[in-house]
Amino acid sequence: MQCTQVRRGMLAKAKGRGKALAACGVLLLALDSGLALAQQDTAYRETQLGLYLSAAEAYELLQNDTNAVLIDVRDPVEVKFTGFAESTDIHVPWSLADRDNFDEQARTWPMVRNADFEAQVAARLAALGVGKDDPIIVMCRSGATRSAPGADVIHAMGYSEVYSVSDGFEGSTLKEGDSQGVRAVNGWRNSGLPWSYEIDPEIAWQP
Repeated sequence: MQCTQVRRGMLAKAKGRGKALAACGVLLLALDSGLALAQQDTAYRETQLGLYLSAAEAYELLQNDTNAVLIDVRDPVEVKFTGFAESTDIHVPWSLADRDNFDEQARTWPMVRNADFEAQVAARLAALGVGKDDPIIVMCRSGATRSAPGADVIHAMGYSEVYSVSDGFEGSTLKEGDSQGVRAVNGWRNSGLPWSYEIDPEIAWQP
């Protein structure tokens, strides 16, 4: 696939026809693996690549490497009420709240996997002209359930440098005091990094 957009002024290097054919074969296998991962209803913190960044480290990488991209994989409702990192390049939710099936035992709405996650992320990465070796940073709320499986799926698509933000956007909860349980420790929002409640329409998830 030939990219028609050049991201951030960087020209994609032309590759030989033989290498392109080989890459296509590898990509097809990777897509199959990524689909299998996307269909798994599991949440975990450790990625297959073992690449992690704190929110502060992620911001530093984004500032120093113009090829690096930040992907927010949170539900749009989370973004609406808790904010959005201004450095975000792509917003595609890993899972979405199921408003039609309230879980009485859990006393909340369950989260269901976004079945189109892989295809939507692939389309956005291609539109930005992101290279297979460019740094990709995946961030969820706290780095505990969604950024890791999301990163694994993106890695399975053929991208070699995919990070999970270990403290996420909101960070960890306070363990004591009047505000116990509030997410006010580390994370993008609590680290003095640029964020806003306003979302760029070009970046916001619009299925």
